[in-house]
Amino acid sequence: MQRWRGYDAAPGGWGRSVVTIGVFDGVHKGHQATIGHAVARARELGVQSVVVTFDPHPAEVVRPGSHPAVLTEPARKAELIEALGVDVLCVVPFTPEFSRLPAEQFVHDILVEHLHAALVVVGSNFRFGHRAAGDVALLERLGRTFGFGVEGGPLVAEDGTVFSSTYIRSCVDAGDVGTAAAALGRPHRLEGVVVRGDQRGRELGFPTANLLCHRYAAVPADGVYAARLIRRGQREPLMAAVSVGTNPTFSGRERRVEAYALDFDGDLYGERLALDFVAHLRGQIRYDSIEPLIAQMEQDVERTRRALG
Repeated sequence: MQRWRGYDAAPGGWGRSVVTIGVFDGVHKGHQATIGHAVARARELGVQSVVVTFDPHPAEVVRPGSHPAVLTEPARKAELIEALGVDVLCVVPFTPEFSRLPAEQFVHDILVEHLHAALVVVGSNFRFGHRAAGDVALLERLGRTFGFGVEGGPLVAEDGTVFSSTYIRSCVDAGDVGTAAAALGRPHRLEGVVVRGDQRGRELGFPTANLLCHRYAAVPADGVYAARLIRRGQREPLMAAVSVGTNPTFSGRERRVEAYALDFDGDLYGERLALDFVAHLRGQIRYDSIEPLIAQMEQDVERTRRALG
């Protein structure tokens, strides 16, 4: 998959293409259906498939301070999109100037001038241009003017709930990682670098990796989870019992993500790890002494083994 920074990175002599556009945070089942449809149509037409996405998240530029929790960091999002068979990932820098681009100019500059779209595949709720003034009806009218078709990507729903990034964020925020995984098509992943913490877990017999995550990362609700811990260069993930919260037994104030890797004896400091959250085990509990905390942690480890099979 080619990766372009900006639509003006399209090479000279670029032919026709099938384009789909969106933030695609999470690359969830709905996104997979839309992108998959674009890839399939591109192959039928014998042209290239292009995914256009944005960085940073448009919400942060249009309404500073409103950046939503991020389900997939840029590198992870690119990996997931590539796995769908896309030919080109075009990441457009979303600047204040770009946000003021009128809908008609958005179509002309990106889809017509640079990407030479033969077909554009979007969801039924697609909006574009300054103040999100453009919709699918306008895109279809402009398509007739400029000579490209427009097709809607299928919406994916379960039990009447349409999968969306907002819906999945709400699931993660509530600690419902099982429902989030059902909508994503895989477990919710959190990535970060292992930094030194209080080393209290080591003193208790459960040394943990303290994960420093991206400032906008979608961190699950406070509680204890069963997760798979993925290390770079290692084929098999480790089982991990993960605590998210402030360590109320020790009157902690800083919210942390700490992973205890089962059956592992080694040093993870400085490594960049990923945690795939599989199951919520329990909420945070404050204990009056160390002994019941250790007993609870032993139970957490056994429940993690059962949850991860």
